[in-house]
Amino acid sequence: MWNMAFWKDRALGAGLHSALFLVSILASSGPAVQAQEAGAKEGAAQPEQAVTQSTNAPTRHHALSLVGEPKMPPDFKNFDWANPDAPKAGELRQSVMGSFDSLNTFSIKGQAADGVGLIYDSLMSSSPDEPSTEYGLIAEWASYPDDYSSVTFGLRPEARWHDGKPITVDDVIFSLDALKAAHPQYAFYYKNVVKAEKTGDNEVTFRFDIKGNRELPQIVGQLTILPKHYWEATDAQGAKRDITKSSLEIPLGSGAYKIKSFDAGRKITYERVADYWAKDLPVQKGLWNFNEISYTYFRDMTPAFEAFKAGDVDVWNENSANRWATQYGFSAVKKGLVKKEQLKNGRVAGMQAFALNMRRPQFADPRVRQAFNLAFDFETLNKTLFYGQYIRTGSFFANSELAATGLPQGREMEILETLKDEVPPEVFTTEWKNPTAATGMDHRNNLRKAIKLLGEAGWTIKGGKLTNAKGQVLAAEFLLVQPDFERIVLPYIEDLKKIGVDARARIVDTSQYKRRLDSFDFDIIIASFGQSHSPGNEQRDFWGSDAAKRDGSRNVAGISNPAVDKLIDAIILATDREDLVAATRALDRVLLWNHYVVPQWYYPYDRLASWQRFGRPEKLPSQQPGTVLTWWYDAEKAASVAQGKGR
Repeated sequence: MWNMAFWKDRALGAGLHSALFLVSILASSGPAVQAQEAGAKEGAAQPEQAVTQSTNAPTRHHALSLVGEPKMPPDFKNFDWANPDAPKAGELRQSVMGSFDSLNTFSIKGQAADGVGLIYDSLMSSSPDEPSTEYGLIAEWASYPDDYSSVTFGLRPEARWHDGKPITVDDVIFSLDALKAAHPQYAFYYKNVVKAEKTGDNEVTFRFDIKGNRELPQIVGQLTILPKHYWEATDAQGAKRDITKSSLEIPLGSGAYKIKSFDAGRKITYERVADYWAKDLPVQKGLWNFNEISYTYFRDMTPAFEAFKAGDVDVWNENSANRWATQYGFSAVKKGLVKKEQLKNGRVAGMQAFALNMRRPQFADPRVRQAFNLAFDFETLNKTLFYGQYIRTGSFFANSELAATGLPQGREMEILETLKDEVPPEVFTTEWKNPTAATGMDHRNNLRKAIKLLGEAGWTIKGGKLTNAKGQVLAAEFLLVQPDFERIVLPYIEDLKKIGVDARARIVDTSQYKRRLDSFDFDIIIASFGQSHSPGNEQRDFWGSDAAKRDGSRNVAGISNPAVDKLIDAIILATDREDLVAATRALDRVLLWNHYVVPQWYYPYDRLASWQRFGRPEKLPSQQPGTVLTWWYDAEKAASVAQGKGR
């Protein structure tokens, strides 16, 4: 399951201040931005019920969770991390890197504007304080049979589009079909959802082609609901609307905000819908408190940060350890007008890495890929550029119980034993660890090991460059979208050159980067594979063989491995939490020992700087800062900031 709480906040409120934002946006421009994270209770037990039907009817659930009981009972008034009395006022101004040329966030075509997810609602709404948990939004309740072969949702009769028309079962059915047609990620994610049909007044049932997948009822709850009457009508020019194409026509939504204005590629502003149909529901009470939310686009991080320092951007989510350590001595910080803080989060760290494209022949051999990891000197980089702040990523599910540790045991070993002849033998004999280089000698030894592995793979150094028997040179181009990452990549390139790799970096603009990413036209990129506490169907898109052949998928490494496919199925069909954790650890271990990526680093905190114009709940959600979702504009604080800036 996608980490919806994290991605929704990143895409809607925290900003994507990262050199890998276009890779990450593969998750956040698809279901992850628009949808909300869903779940089912740990094991086969049923979540707390909200309403019951007849004795033999399935339980109607007000909320679903994959990692335990939903925290909030059926009669809850508001989330305990929200302020139900928060004032509705003011503006939140944010910065975004890159550009946009579309307001249709569902199509694979074009680059959608940030925050478009604000205008839409989904069937259920995530709780960013509870991993893999969602509560009813458009849907008042959800029910499913014991074999998880379908899920039924009861729609709230008061749910409305911004034009005042009701949200209907027909809209829900249309949404499933339209989204699957608009983007391959939706088609893949909802692959097992084969049909949606009306089964009662305000009731819709989704049928699955598989049984026993506990996650399917929940991921259907993530479905963004679209207005059928809008998309089947014509635009102002009389042309029929097409959800598969990019468009700058302002779309119709049902969410807490609507688009107020935009300047394509430069800025977009959203305004709060005063009569938002769900504003008094417990699941929305005290949320979405800004009258306006705007995103200003920058081509480079430096002017964006200068805009923040000048007070033209309100909140800055820092992704640079260097900047965090060295560039916050400006006067507003010293005066207390800007607050700098580190907020501990409970998210699964996932894998941020150099992804090696195995569609390229030079990366087909795992020994070559392992050599690339040996050549990466993280320790020196962490010391010289990152001020020792980062932790080297040693798992695809770091910072969680899902990460493989030690040697496989118990249920994990049982799962791996069924694949003994299909996975690297080290899976059973050796704990996977990144190479380390505490000293310069350690690093030189790692480079020697890399050269040895490359030799075993058939590459020899001729004229200073690795060459195979066909006379081909081992070349590797790092495709980058932001200059900030060049300072990190260049030292790595120099080390690769020392072992004979013809390495180089190339920086392209966002539109070219996306085109090349979608068609897998690259050697190496910086990729981020966001994970949740309840992995499931999305693992197919990350690592599955079918996804490796499908343009626009998130299997950027081109992994096509039957053993990996079987482990993904074991995760998806896990019968309880224990089985899920064991299967995920097995997958983690097999991915690591195949050396598909060169792991980078993670930081278990959100580094946040903000102008002190805002109020926020005493308790923030555990999975994300909740900037857009839970904060509010404080007029008195804003006046104090204005006075302080004038001194």
